[in-house]
Amino acid sequence: MIFWRGFFAVIFTTGYISWRGTLNHDFLQMGKPGWIVAIIGASATAAFLTSFKHTAIANVSVIFASSPLLAIAMAWLWFKERPTTKNLIACIVAFSGVAIIVQASLGSPSLFGDLLALYMTFGMTLFIVIYRRYPDTPAAGPNVVSSLLLLPVCMYFGAPFDIPWTDFLILVVFGFVFAIASVTLTEGARRIPAGETALISLIETPLAPLLAWLVLSEVPPQATFIGGTIILMAVISSQAPWKQISKKRKTQP
Repeated sequence: MIFWRGFFAVIFTTGYISWRGTLNHDFLQMGKPGWIVAIIGASATAAFLTSFKHTAIANVSVIFASSPLLAIAMAWLWFKERPTTKNLIACIVAFSGVAIIVQASLGSPSLFGDLLALYMTFGMTLFIVIYRRYPDTPAAGPNVVSSLLLLPVCMYFGAPFDIPWTDFLILVVFGFVFAIASVTLTEGARRIPAGETALISLIETPLAPLLAWLVLSEVPPQATFIGGTIILMAVISSQAPWKQISKKRKTQP
């Protein structure tokens, strides 16, 4: 899965930047931050997908839920980016929503899987903070290199060609979606505070069981609906222009 996701992500992303006319810029202007991001992204992706084989999905979710607070701490310690009170409160509220979701489905955790999830969380958070610190770093080039780095590793440890045709088509779509997600994540991380980027990414926690319900008819527990609503409210409130809304209310007769 890692091999074909990366293979098609490389094709789609390279095709996109070629069409946009920024092929040379995205690869030649990566610089040191771009190469660090590529290496971190490759190892974090491999750890993320592998962690699901060794621990419960709920465990991975609750560990990843610490990413907004971790991003805020990293950005503040590294380049003194202070979080807004609004985003800090939203992070805490979102974490409580994740806690509600996982408490209903916590299984028997595996230490190895939990450590992989922890490494993934740390890697993805550092990934976001680097883009915030060095906003001129290209987005697409490092993502392509990140996927390329994993291909020989997958060839050595696995058998990527031993898959049925139906799964192959699914992996093509997976690569396409991953390419879009990677580029938009890095583009967004360059433009908004690191903690806010990590906070928005938490929206996948309630969306994953929702999609499983709609596509696979897997009915999520009630806690998922409650926790998911809390997370969505926290993310939406963090993006709302409260100052502008309050000013408009004050100016209204």
